[in-house]
Amino acid sequence: MARPNEEIVMAWASLAGSSASAGWSSIPIVSPAGCALLAARRSPDNEEAILAGFAGLSIPAAEKLPDGQGFAVERVDLGDGKAWMALTRRPTGGVELFLAMASDVVSALESEGTSDPQRLARAFLARVRAWQEFMRKGAQVLSPEKEIGLVGELAVLSAIIAAGVDPDMALKAWVGPQDANQDFELGTGAIEVKATVSPIGFPAHISSLAQLDDSTLQPLFLAGARLVQSAAGLNLPQWVDSLRARLAGNPDAARLFSDKVIAAGYFDAHFDKYPRKFSEAGTRLAEVGPGFPRLTPGTVPLGVTDAKYDVELEQALGAGIGIDMALKKLGAL
Repeated sequence: MARPNEEIVMAWASLAGSSASAGWSSIPIVSPAGCALLAARRSPDNEEAILAGFAGLSIPAAEKLPDGQGFAVERVDLGDGKAWMALTRRPTGGVELFLAMASDVVSALESEGTSDPQRLARAFLARVRAWQEFMRKGAQVLSPEKEIGLVGELAVLSAIIAAGVDPDMALKAWVGPQDANQDFELGTGAIEVKATVSPIGFPAHISSLAQLDDSTLQPLFLAGARLVQSAAGLNLPQWVDSLRARLAGNPDAARLFSDKVIAAGYFDAHFDKYPRKFSEAGTRLAEVGPGFPRLTPGTVPLGVTDAKYDVELEQALGAGIGIDMALKKLGAL
């Protein structure tokens, strides 16, 4: 969860008000070793900001900094030799959401447990980029369909780690939050996850011609995760917390996981918006190939450039195979 907001709110409040001269006004806030943090405002615009400074580090001019809806990140020179980055609210951005973001970013730096400025700078940018994706997707509570989809991805992620794939590798392979064509890119191929709570059949929505296209990554597996709503299950926040607990001994994987769930559209402060509980009733994997019900760029008529469609996967999945067999075929085990 994000750190308490009071310190940042009080600092911004004390800095409020326009100044005749352009420049930064700031107040130090509690900072991890290896990083200096300031709550700040810049005149004359007076928007809220968090400044993060890293000693003995330079940020390459060629590195593209995050720039999202409602916020911006820029390099700042405060004349003290540190590499400073400013996370600043845009006038179009809501103060409450920006405060949640700023508090979460500061909390992420504190949880790194290191004084290495380079690692802390990477953590800062990674968490801000996760928020950039979150805001691009609307910064709203997930729809019921997307909630089910994310639970399905978390179930498969948990199974991949349980099968013996290194957690760091598994988290890097989880590219669904970045809207990749498939949810996991592992070994030489990929896994696309579909989840359903339907007790009959296995209806699935395919969002593009590329989603079930195996011409680039092979082999391609479709994982069908069947979920059941039950009081004995876990709601979405509990699915997230269960994976966090599993990754607690691996700081790199834990940080990457937190970045990914934010990018996927889940934010801890929305925990009370997801009351539904889901139990996993089995996941079957099938290799996508000839005869699989799908549309791809190579099978649609000339001139069709994209398509979204629904398929019934029950027969295509058949008895399926287990995650271990799929991971071996992918070369991930």
